[in-house]
Amino acid sequence: MVGTLAACGSSDGGQGSGDSKTVTLVSHDSWAASKGVIAAFEKQSGYKVDVLKDGDAGQAVNKAILTKDNPQGDVFFGVDNTLLSRALDNGLFQPYEAKGSEQIKAEYRADQDQHRVTPVDTGDICVNYDKKYFADHKLEPPKSFDDLVEPQYKNLLVTENASASSPGLGFLLGTAAKYGDDGWESYWKKLKANGVKVVDGWEQAYNEEFSGSAGGKKAKGERPLVVSYASSPPAEVIFADPKPGTAPTGVAEGTCFRQVEYAGLLSNAKNTKGGKAFLDFLLSKKFQEDMPLNMFVYPVREGAQVPPEFVKFGPQAKDPETLDPAKIADHRDQWVKSWTSLVLK
Repeated sequence: MVGTLAACGSSDGGQGSGDSKTVTLVSHDSWAASKGVIAAFEKQSGYKVDVLKDGDAGQAVNKAILTKDNPQGDVFFGVDNTLLSRALDNGLFQPYEAKGSEQIKAEYRADQDQHRVTPVDTGDICVNYDKKYFADHKLEPPKSFDDLVEPQYKNLLVTENASASSPGLGFLLGTAAKYGDDGWESYWKKLKANGVKVVDGWEQAYNEEFSGSAGGKKAKGERPLVVSYASSPPAEVIFADPKPGTAPTGVAEGTCFRQVEYAGLLSNAKNTKGGKAFLDFLLSKKFQEDMPLNMFVYPVREGAQVPPEFVKFGPQAKDPETLDPAKIADHRDQWVKSWTSLVLK
C-alpha cells in the first residue's frame, strides 16, 4: 500500500551460482521494509537483497508462473490465500520449512505436509467508510454486507475488479462465504442495482474514487464507501500532517474477508541457500514487528507486537469471513467468470 525499498533487480540478481551473495526477492508492488531491518539481515547473513516488484498480486503471481522454469529471483512474496492454489498447482515453489515456523499462529498455517509456502502476514479486506460524509448526511454507515444493498447506500460504493485485483477478489470471496454457492450471485445483482462502481484496482478505488482518503479528497472522489483494508484507517492517521486524534475513516466490520500472504522458495531458484536464509528472516521477530507500519498488515508470528495505532484505529475483525483454500481452488475461476458476466456486462 505504501513505501518502497530500493526496488531494482541488479544485473546479477538471480543469475549467479548457487553460492551467489545476492538474494533476489520477487514481489507485488506493495512490498516495503525499513532500510535498517534489511541492512541488519544483509550484515548478519552476508547476502545483499535485491527486490523486483512485478505489479499487483495477481499480475505478479501470473508472471512468476510463466517464468518458473527460469525464475526472475529466488524468493517470491505476496501470493495470498485467494491465489495460493494457482501457485501450488503450477509448481511455483519448492519445499522448505523456514526456521521459526513453529511460532506461526495455527490459523495461518498452510500446506503443512509439504511446506512449499511460509505464511508472512495477514489482513482483512473490508468496506471502509468516510466518517465526515455520513455525519454530514446524518446517515448511519453500513455495518454488514446486507446493509450495502439498502436504498440509502445507493451509488455510494466503489470496489475493484475481482478478475484483476486482490482486494476485489477478496471482497467477492467474502460474499461467496457469506451467501454461499446459491446466494452470492443474487446478492451481486442487488449490489449492481444499487449502483456499485467497479474500477480496475485498489489505487484507483482508494486514492481517486473514495471521498474519505487523503488522496481521494485531493482527487475530489465522490464515493464514501470503498473496498479496502481494516488497516487503512490507521494509515490515514499515520501519514497525516498534522496527525488527527481520530481516523477520518472507519471499517464496516460485517464486510471483512481475511487474507493471508505467503512467501516461498521459487522452483529453479539460482540461490537456494540465500533464499532459505531470507525466508527465515521473514519470520524473525524483527521483521514481523517492522512489517505493520511498512505494509499495513498484521504479523503471523506469536508474540509479535503491533503498533498502538493499529490497536486504536485498525483492529482485526472479530469475526471475518473465511473460505477453505481448497474451496477457493475449486470455485475461484468460475466465480470470477460468473461475476464478470454478471457485474461488468
